[in-house]
Amino acid sequence: MTRAGQARTSDFTRLPTPTDGRGRASAVLVLLGGHPDAGGPDVLLLERAANLRTHPGQAAFPGGATDPTDPDPAATALREAYEEVGVDPVSVTVLANLPRLWIPVSDFLVTPVLAWWHAPHPVHPRQPAEVARVARLPVPELVDPANRLQVRHPSGYVGPAFQVAGMLVWGFTAGVLATVLELAGWARPWPRDRIADLPSASERSTGASDAVGSSASAWPVL
Repeated sequence: MTRAGQARTSDFTRLPTPTDGRGRASAVLVLLGGHPDAGGPDVLLLERAANLRTHPGQAAFPGGATDPTDPDPAATALREAYEEVGVDPVSVTVLANLPRLWIPVSDFLVTPVLAWWHAPHPVHPRQPAEVARVARLPVPELVDPANRLQVRHPSGYVGPAFQVAGMLVWGFTAGVLATVLELAGWARPWPRDRIADLPSASERSTGASDAVGSSASAWPVL
């Protein structure tokens, strides 16, 4: 993961990080671990509750806004991961802070914190009103070309996505994940002309988004 530790903002996005004081500081935990059944590493993701006002039903890394008492991004990411899904900070080895990334639509400045889960343990949604499920997605399945595509948001945004274990990963989370997989040397060639319209939040939360991965030919392709 040496290359990931040396990553630049331009590896993740073409948007420059604001230097004029804009953006609310936040952090997410990109937590890699050894999957007992997949023959390789995995990454921990959660699915946001379907009734949330913002980003309902969306897959995401554990994380959130920085508290005044957080000394650094790693502290924010570890605190949020514990509060959301019960990850014990003692079980995690922080590897590197990735470049801060700006999300204009929410005006967050997000620091992805790359970490290794050296002592994995059971996790679950600790705040069911906010977190619907938590999953460890095996990297071999994430990089399988059959599970990769691009999704088209109603706004016109088109970006990378993953369809694994009934979870559609897209948007900011998929962009960070795709870059981390590339930097780690795990990525495999995949059909970038496979483009599907983004299912609605209700479809994603009920598992209807499985159709993206299982019947891509039924979705419009550019």
